[in-house]
Amino acid sequence: MSHPLQLVLDGDPRYPVEAYEFVRDALTYAQDVMKLGAPEASEESEEEVVELEDELEEPDSPPVERHLTGQQLCEACRRFAIEQYGMMARVVLGNWNINSTSDVGEIVYNLIRVDLMRKSASDRREDFDDVFDFKQAFDDDFDFAAGSSAS
Repeated sequence: MSHPLQLVLDGDPRYPVEAYEFVRDALTYAQDVMKLGAPEASEESEEEVVELEDELEEPDSPPVERHLTGQQLCEACRRFAIEQYGMMARVVLGNWNINSTSDVGEIVYNLIRVDLMRKSASDRREDFDDVFDFKQAFDDDFDFAAGSSAS
């Protein structure tokens, strides 16, 4: 039996495996570093906290869902790419055919199709369209001094 990611690659050859790995890593970055999708803190009574702790200790309890919106995941991809690749971020992503936030959406929905990611009932593929302009989002973070040369 083929790995689900191989099914994606066979069905949609636009993006290499590195593109899918990047989006999955950016999701982890969003949750662990940016703390996006984390359950919101609320003022719970001590009894509710104890019940929650008991549930977490149960091995059969399902993991807590940490959902991100399409816009949040796109922003996480932007920040993660800049952190990983600096001023080359847009070039690296372009080498993987990720040239817009719509490409991120295509990758996410390919992963959803093979159950490697999940979506909520309110999520739409269009949530990823035109979240930001890649040239502006990646190039404007770096200040290139024009016309400065040593004489």
